[in-house]
Amino acid sequence: MELSKKIYDKKYKKIKIMQFGEGNFLRAFVDWIIQKMNDTGVYDGHVVVVQPMELGRVNDLKKQDGLYTLYLQGIDEGKPVRTHEVIDVLDDFINPFLEYDKYLKYAESEDLEVVISNTTEAGIALDKNDLDYSKAPISFPGKVLAFLFHRYEFFKGDMNKGLAFIPCELIDNNGEELHRILLELAALKGYDEKFINWLDKANHFTSTLVDRIVPGYPRDEIEAITKELGYVDSSIVKGEIFHLWVLKKEAYIEKIFPCDKANLHVIYADSIKPYKERKVKILNGTHTAIVPVSYLYGIDTVRETIENKDLGRFAKEFIYEEVIPTINLPHDEMVFFAESVLERYLNPYVRHELMSIALNSVSKYKARILKTVHDYISLKGSLPTHALFSLAALIYFYRGKRNEEVIALKDDQSYLDTFKSCWEKYDEDKDLTKLVKTILQDKTMWGEDLTLIPHFEKTVTDYLNKQIDLGMKLALQEFLGK
Repeated sequence: MELSKKIYDKKYKKIKIMQFGEGNFLRAFVDWIIQKMNDTGVYDGHVVVVQPMELGRVNDLKKQDGLYTLYLQGIDEGKPVRTHEVIDVLDDFINPFLEYDKYLKYAESEDLEVVISNTTEAGIALDKNDLDYSKAPISFPGKVLAFLFHRYEFFKGDMNKGLAFIPCELIDNNGEELHRILLELAALKGYDEKFINWLDKANHFTSTLVDRIVPGYPRDEIEAITKELGYVDSSIVKGEIFHLWVLKKEAYIEKIFPCDKANLHVIYADSIKPYKERKVKILNGTHTAIVPVSYLYGIDTVRETIENKDLGRFAKEFIYEEVIPTINLPHDEMVFFAESVLERYLNPYVRHELMSIALNSVSKYKARILKTVHDYISLKGSLPTHALFSLAALIYFYRGKRNEEVIALKDDQSYLDTFKSCWEKYDEDKDLTKLVKTILQDKTMWGEDLTLIPHFEKTVTDYLNKQIDLGMKLALQEFLGK
């Protein structure tokens, strides 16, 4: 039997939220948070889902009356945890390409307050040609603008009828960017100043940072899961236990959408910037730091890395000694986040291959670790040795071999060509200093000449020399002081 209200006591509430997107992430993250808000009594409202693209899954969700099963798996307080529950906050569904009138009718709703979206990073973008609103606009901002203009006209410009926009797309300043694009698009459309003023002043926008790994539909486990549940669910979604949602403070949105009051890791903050910096530097930066060291050590996955005595210590020292001091957030918050990151790395339900993280490692090192390097030098007046040991390992990794095994390097072809040329010359002249200097001076790779940083070049050269002479395992043990 399929999951539906025939076998589950589906509850309906006033629809206060319009959600653009029906994908795995929104259902495993935002809709789960809305469920918790309702369950804890801090909120009393449900969701209408709008399919942002012509191809989508609203019909699949509609067939199950908006019900779906969410599995959460991971490490929580040091113990493996696996839970599941039915999420029932999705009450209505719209494909605006087929139901444009129904879509616009929701603009007349007195109950509607919030618009949440996750339309991919490309969703919040200006399409100057998307100006025909006699049918569903193609772009997400176009759909929103058509909706808001209909709402403005229906409520005769009432300044109390604006909406709260909470985008979850993975771009910087997503709320501010959506606001800016809507204003520009309204001007291109030729709307009058009264509407543009209403759009600007009556509506509220906040930016967000979201964090939860969502593997999605458990295709390889579905037979066992169906047997466990006792019903068929074509919309099951899996996510990790860890979650974090940071929203920039906006008084109106805080008031009508108190998601921070449901005993979850949800924060309204003065600025998202330090939280994004924390995520990039700790979660993403540590991934990038450990990949070449761990892979050349002989390890293939993130979990095995953290479980390994040497590599686990390297990762933890990198986080606690070199990264955390460079981030301007309370120390206890930093420690909590660092511990949660290490728990996520140890998730027994996810096999996270190092080679899947190794893609574009040069750009990732530049984006995720170089700022830590500069911040650490400014703060401490010395070099962050773990970060530089990792950079030496990255250069070694881009030689393209682990013992006799060829490493399938994937990066910008010009970077790969530079490394190939440098290592071929090294094989001829054995001049490691020359190799390191050539690579560190390459501004196209790093955005700067890294040899200009005092002692940087010599330190990286010395570490690389040890890694070649001793092998990664012994070089790391010597680095750690064993």
